Amino acid sequence: MFNSIKAAPDQPENADYIGSEKRNSKRWLAMVAILITVVAAWLLLSSAKAPAPAPPVPVVGVSAPLQRQITQWDEFIGRFEASRAVDVRPRVSGQITAIHFTDGQFVRQGAPLFTLDSRSYRAALSEAQASVATASASLNLARSNLSRAQRLISDDAVAKTEIDRLVAEVRASEAALASAQAQVRSRSLDVQFSTVRAPISGRISDRRVDAGNLVGGGNGDSATLLTTINALDPIHFTFDGSEALFLKAKREGLDPGAPVDVRLQDESEYGWHGKLDFTDNALDSRSGTIRARAVIDNPQQFLTPGMFGNMRLQTGAKIDALLVPDTAVQTDQTRKILLVVGKGGKVVAKQVELGALVGGLRVILKGVTASDRIVIEGTQMAMPGTKVRARNQRIAAPEKEAPSRQALSSPAGQATLSNPSL
Repeated sequence: MFNSIKAAPDQPENADYIGSEKRNSKRWLAMVAILITVVAAWLLLSSAKAPAPAPPVPVVGVSAPLQRQITQWDEFIGRFEASRAVDVRPRVSGQITAIHFTDGQFVRQGAPLFTLDSRSYRAALSEAQASVATASASLNLARSNLSRAQRLISDDAVAKTEIDRLVAEVRASEAALASAQAQVRSRSLDVQFSTVRAPISGRISDRRVDAGNLVGGGNGDSATLLTTINALDPIHFTFDGSEALFLKAKREGLDPGAPVDVRLQDESEYGWHGKLDFTDNALDSRSGTIRARAVIDNPQQFLTPGMFGNMRLQTGAKIDALLVPDTAVQTDQTRKILLVVGKGGKVVAKQVELGALVGGLRVILKGVTASDRIVIEGTQMAMPGTKVRARNQRIAAPEKEAPSRQALSSPAGQATLSNPSL
């Protein structure tokens, strides 16, 4: 009871204490909210930066196109072919007894390649020679009989008809002798043909038949194919030209001996030289192209039939052209453009028609003039419609290059520098 009476007065004090704690918590919450508001305002105010200054005007290098005189070339793709190709086949039948070459070696015309068993042909030759001897003896006898009869004709001891018969016998014997001699020549050829010799000089293929096999002789494809020989020096380069290029060459009076230059697939320079020697007599009605051929010197026999090559043919006269660095040419979808700095430093895009590549410079056929200021450096910073600050530069002229040493690869045609001093 005492304890309950003592606890009653303490209750108001606890209530005041609890109320005070609540008031303190509210004040702290208000202070934290105010602090958060101040910090947020400070962050918002500090994040608002001053307006950025305008970016500097980009500086680009400009130059007028280089004016030079060039010689136009047209480019073709073709294949190398042997100037002469022969299938080696035997003229007579028989068994191969010996082979006298190594696969792939160079052989000279007339060199023995295969030897066939010739015993039967030699026996036939001996028989023909015996027939010649028999016919010769018969002719001598006929001539002796005729001579004796002619001595008796003056004494009327021999009839004229007998003389005629003896003359006929002499002529028949002469014919028989000629036939026997022809047989000897024929059998001699068979003996000669038993040794198969190289019909031309050139690179021989591998043997298709080994020693010990029987081969059939004859004419054409009926005879057994023994090997093939290709003549490689000189070598032919065949290509097809379009009707437009053919007409262009015709109108410009292209000579059959026009010089050509060829480069191989792994070469950057045109190091093989020759001349045009043949153009077909008609265009292919299906493809609209005409077949032509050039002759290329191949003393080391490096060029091989079947190789692809890029050939250029001089089909145009010397012309004045504008040249710019090839790196200055931009591509806009299917268009080729050059960036030109106009009045007030404003960049303008001009569509151009490209020509050949000459020593790293691109020939411009249409689209710009000699007075235009072409952007040749800093093209990535020059956008059409923007302003730039132009710094004058100069396009370095390419060194004069001989047509045979110029590395070109343009489908639009080719050209070489004619007069670098212009």
